[in-house]
Amino acid sequence: MDGVAHDPSLEGKLRRAIRHFWTTRAKQSRKQGAGAAARDAGARTAVTGGRQMDGFVNLVRDLLRANGVPKAHVICRKSVELPGWYRPEKQWDLLVVANHELIAAIEFKSQVGSFGNNYNNRTEEAIGSAKDIWDAYREGAFRPSAKPWLGYMMLLEEAPGSTLPVKAREPHFKVFPEFRDASYERRYEILLTKLMRERLYDSACFLLSDSKDGVRGSYREPSGELSFERFVSSLLAHSRR
Repeated sequence: MDGVAHDPSLEGKLRRAIRHFWTTRAKQSRKQGAGAAARDAGARTAVTGGRQMDGFVNLVRDLLRANGVPKAHVICRKSVELPGWYRPEKQWDLLVVANHELIAAIEFKSQVGSFGNNYNNRTEEAIGSAKDIWDAYREGAFRPSAKPWLGYMMLLEEAPGSTLPVKAREPHFKVFPEFRDASYERRYEILLTKLMRERLYDSACFLLSDSKDGVRGSYREPSGELSFERFVSSLLAHSRR
């Protein structure tokens, strides 16, 4: 792909981001102690600590800079709020803002364990955030910006709970056939693909990695349409305009 074809080290950089995710998560969990209640708190900290995805944020930031986007235009960690239509503002994980115009906004999300509850939460967040920002754009919140680029990245733990078939509950009406006996891995793939097809996001990336091999940078991309290379190529092509 044009945006990253000249960077043969891209896979190695992505593997380092995967390693950072798992090692950071393990450190956060260990800090909570060894008791049962502490382990529960550690699991929550690992979800809400906000540092596990820094490797991916930094990687995308560096790719933008290496492809000609000025350092001052790539914003992460601080001053990442954008106005919404249904709420005053929302924090995004990475923004590209140039000459008072919004060029791009990206969410970086992960899920480890608690697949049933967290899948529904992530689904509602992804749809709601996109609806909120596009309605704000429609109402002129980002003038004089042209249509910004919206991206969503998801890293899912590869485990039996995420890869085995899950029975859909249908007490009153039938679910759509693509969801029948679909694992959470497959459900996320369907979600991200539909988010793109409905143009709620311009591009999405979906990665799987297990806790054992992930510390060595191992990962899997279940869909070529949702690959990291395709994701960043789309972003870089838009950001250079």
